[in-house]
Amino acid sequence: MSKKLVAFFSASGSTRKLAQNLAEVAGADVYEIRPETPYTGKDLNWNNAQSRSSVEMQDPGSRPALADKNAKISEYDTIFICFPIWWYVAPHIINTFLESYDFSGKTIVIFATSGGSGFGETLEKLKPSAAGSVKWIEGSVFRGRTDKATLEDRLNTLGI
Repeated sequence: MSKKLVAFFSASGSTRKLAQNLAEVAGADVYEIRPETPYTGKDLNWNNAQSRSSVEMQDPGSRPALADKNAKISEYDTIFICFPIWWYVAPHIINTFLESYDFSGKTIVIFATSGGSGFGETLEKLKPSAAGSVKWIEGSVFRGRTDKATLEDRLNTLGI
């Protein structure tokens, strides 16, 4: 049986709940992807073009610093990465996370939370950030709370 990790970034708490439920259903360990400087409500105001998240997302090369680089990626075969969808893609801190580790030979499964958009070009935007030969699987985008039965059904559909 493969060793699994759920690595997640949650700015407001919605993705945290998804990640916790996913970890329980998948029998996975959990690692929180934390920014060096936590986001405030003001930073997340997508209606303000000058908010921190808006400025970061307008710059494709933006790589917000991580609070730590303590994920023991080498110990896992399958890594679920959970994040909110920002501006139709993953927040750039996910690229920072991917660029900070060697994912050679790993399977990465992406899951996201969103108020209304799907993955869009998320997978294409993330792939260049993961070093090594990676098997990518597009999981699902969930809106609101997702129960464990729904997650279990999705994992079964994906063959994980």
